[in-house]
Amino acid sequence: MSTVQETIDVAVPVATAYNQWTQFESFPHFMGGVESVVQQDDTHLHWTTKVAGQTREFDTVITEQNPDERIAWKSTDGPNHAGVVTFHRLNDAESRVSVQFDWEPGSATEKIGAAFGADNAQVKSDLKKFKDFVESHGATGGWRGSVDAPPQGGGTL
Repeated sequence: MSTVQETIDVAVPVATAYNQWTQFESFPHFMGGVESVVQQDDTHLHWTTKVAGQTREFDTVITEQNPDERIAWKSTDGPNHAGVVTFHRLNDAESRVSVQFDWEPGSATEKIGAAFGADNAQVKSDLKKFKDFVESHGATGGWRGSVDAPPQGGGTL
């Protein structure tokens, strides 16, 4: 299992950062390798990614969502991963976005990349692109609903 942790400060209010992150179908604008995200309902997403020439499709479920605080997810098929993104108010005009997830590299290329920190570098780059996107566009929408965390032992971060 590989663990990725990255954080970035953005010059927007926490609600703006959170609202933009809930627009999952906009992820290809700032996430490298993400070809598309289709939101099937409030908690289910279908992803298509292309990394190192390899296309993958998989599904995730949002396991917890609290407005302006956190969004947690886990895979339901495909690559095994689970994670959380948290949002922290720094002041009225700035916030901190932190991403942490665990994933199971499958191919030899993924295992080598993870060993050399390519996954952390990609997330760091993606967060920089998110910063640029949200600071220049504001939020392009937002979902303010909540998803309750599973009972203890639910297996998410």
